[in-house]
Amino acid sequence: MTKEKTKKILQILDKEYGVTKEGFLHMADWQLLVAIMLSAQSTDKQVDEVLPGLWKRFPSLTAVVESAAEDVEDAIKSIGLYKVKARNMKKCCETILKEYEGKVPAKIEELVKLPGVGRKTATLFLADAYGIPGVTVDTHVFRISKRIGWAKGKNPVQVEKELMEVLPKEHWNRINFQLIYHGRSVCKARKAQCERCMIKEWCDRKI
Repeated sequence: MTKEKTKKILQILDKEYGVTKEGFLHMADWQLLVAIMLSAQSTDKQVDEVLPGLWKRFPSLTAVVESAAEDVEDAIKSIGLYKVKARNMKKCCETILKEYEGKVPAKIEELVKLPGVGRKTATLFLADAYGIPGVTVDTHVFRISKRIGWAKGKNPVQVEKELMEVLPKEHWNRINFQLIYHGRSVCKARKAQCERCMIKEWCDRKI
């Protein structure tokens, strides 16, 4: 994959899917982190529908920590894996409150130590909260970046490093949602619809 091909692909993705994504409803950094945690293996639409009521019931870290697990579960039960997410939400909020004085850490090394926070969640949070550039590799990004020819890594961390080398830094934060949209609508996991793909001319691997 040449730099010129990459440039053309990025220009088309910017035009097709935009360069910014509307963030989750939040009034505090911990709420943004929780919203991103809830979005794992769920749609943004499901999370968006839950958040107004969730923040009304639990407006502070203390409110989450002091609540019963069943109450948190009830507030997010329309979201996939809600029992596990409710448990992680309570533990994460407790850790932020007790160990970080109520402020979500701004370093990925500390974020991934929080209950329920993986590298993907941490990278998304840092990008949305502080504008810190980072490449978030989910299943769509992992699959499509290899199909295009940007990466060859066998795991998300390897692909993340490859993409950070291939892509200009100003594209790091938005490549995630662009490839998610592209993966859902065109470059699907089971069968890529190459005939209607707007970047097929520069795609190295049509698999």
